[in-house]
Amino acid sequence: MRAYVGVTDIEWARHLASSQADEVNFWRPAGDRAFRALEVGEPFFFKTHYPDNRVVGGGFFSGFASLTISDAWRIYGTANGASTLEEMRARVGRYRRVQLSRADDPKIGCVFIRDVRFFEEPAAAPPDFAANVVQGKSYSFSDPAASPYFDLLFARLLGITVQLEFSPSWHRPGPVWGDPRLARTRLGQRAFQGVVRGAYSHRCAVTGDRIRPVLQAAHVRPLTQGGEHRLDNGLLLRSDVHTLFDAGYLGINPHYTLEVSPLLRAEFGNGEEFYQRAASKEPIAVPARPSDQPAREFLEWHLDEVFLRN
Repeated sequence: MRAYVGVTDIEWARHLASSQADEVNFWRPAGDRAFRALEVGEPFFFKTHYPDNRVVGGGFFSGFASLTISDAWRIYGTANGASTLEEMRARVGRYRRVQLSRADDPKIGCVFIRDVRFFEEPAAAPPDFAANVVQGKSYSFSDPAASPYFDLLFARLLGITVQLEFSPSWHRPGPVWGDPRLARTRLGQRAFQGVVRGAYSHRCAVTGDRIRPVLQAAHVRPLTQGGEHRLDNGLLLRSDVHTLFDAGYLGINPHYTLEVSPLLRAEFGNGEEFYQRAASKEPIAVPARPSDQPAREFLEWHLDEVFLRN
């Protein structure tokens, strides 16, 4: 298991600590570089800039997406660590050393963190964390030089009461991967929205529409029916397509081609756009990586349990 210590400003941390947010966006001012330091479910800690230089809290990595400032605000709101969109835009501009107007909407790198906990007593920064590290640094729990520090820090993140000091006699109780917060596929609720948008390149999987305000991250298997916030349980759909999918008038088969219920025409005398798309047998647009594509088991569940065949 790995851990990451990300550098942030103290205003971001204070705002979120006071709001008691459970899921936050640890954003980066540039959106052109993906975050690959952790797998989903591994711990991410927040360290403030020098001279404060303390670990003030952390959570569990839930995904990454490159989003515009407005999209990040639409999904996370004040959980971006700012009180208003204007304040967030000004802070991004400060880091980019440009003044952003209301018309400016650049992409930023969004590192989504869930199950967040801020510490009542901040911890000292890792002993080897250099002052010139501006974004962050990753560590391995198997590294003998790092594990005593991170074992104790990790315990605090899980809510286990320990004193943060080097102590070779302390051990983590049981297999850490048994903790539900460490699930390698489960995303946070808000992260699900951001990650699905990014994976589908902000484009409806069925229609190809790119009008962002009407795009919605849909669950193939709903949470109320045992589904989870997972990328392979997601589709990015235009709002009306989302409604029809959830109601069973539309389905997606494991070959990623559209299926349309006969009831759409019988009940509403409409839907030619979808019937033509289904007749073409052209696959819908899905992410390039197989692990990011809708899982066969979820698509089959939707066809069996939700899709209206007649």
